[in-house]
Amino acid sequence: MPEPSPYEVFRALHEAPGIFVMPNAWDGASALILARAGFPALASTSLAIAFAAGVEDCAAALGRDESIANAALIARLSRLPVNGDLEDGFGRRAEDCVATVEAAIAAGLAGLGIEDTTADPTDPIHPFDTAVARIRAAATAARGRILLTARADNFLKGRPDLDDTIRRLVAFAEAGADVLYAPGLPDMDAITAVVRAVAPKPVTIVVGPRSGAVPLATLAAAGVKRVSLGGMLYRHAMGALAQAAHHLKAGDIPAITGALPSAEIAGMISAARAGNTQ
Repeated sequence: MPEPSPYEVFRALHEAPGIFVMPNAWDGASALILARAGFPALASTSLAIAFAAGVEDCAAALGRDESIANAALIARLSRLPVNGDLEDGFGRRAEDCVATVEAAIAAGLAGLGIEDTTADPTDPIHPFDTAVARIRAAATAARGRILLTARADNFLKGRPDLDDTIRRLVAFAEAGADVLYAPGLPDMDAITAVVRAVAPKPVTIVVGPRSGAVPLATLAAAGVKRVSLGGMLYRHAMGALAQAAHHLKAGDIPAITGALPSAEIAGMISAARAGNTQ
């Protein structure tokens, strides 16, 4: 009997009881560290890729090819299902979203997310009908081959309108999206309202409500299926670097010892590469 595809494994995670955490890697080493920790799936993060390249996140700073290549690297080394953070689908037209879906499938990704953003800071959110048409086209291309997460970004773009956000998510679900996502929701009441509105389709949350982090059990009780970290782990790593730089500037070299040994990281990479050639 053939092994299930990454897409099939990923879909099964969403269909199984309970909640799961899908942390976001940004390179080969971070992917392997997270895989070793035992997470069942990973995601990429556009924030980390952008910051590493010295550009701002979103606003079309990254291209389709480099974003998918990064997610594919994470999948290849970790050998886990990977959800690609593919921003707005890399274009305004529905056809652009379809091209992104097809490229993600060709790269072996298990899932991808497409936002209703425009990459235009002066008009950041697509009109309702346009946003729905984009997701409908992407869902048609994705069906049975890759898991599509449709994302409504009102709360990240200065439009804290829960009613419109729910209206969009419900329409995305009806258009064929597999998973629904609205980052930046203000509190647990808003998260619960979103979960109820799109049920029985699964909802993903980044970290938790803006009102403050809550235990995973609280999100599970609200009916959340999947929790990602967005750029948090990358920012955590950058925070450690900032602390190390502070100690180093002060001359306190002993304070920055104790890092993960390079031989340990090299061993993980070597093992992963060997496993991928067998």
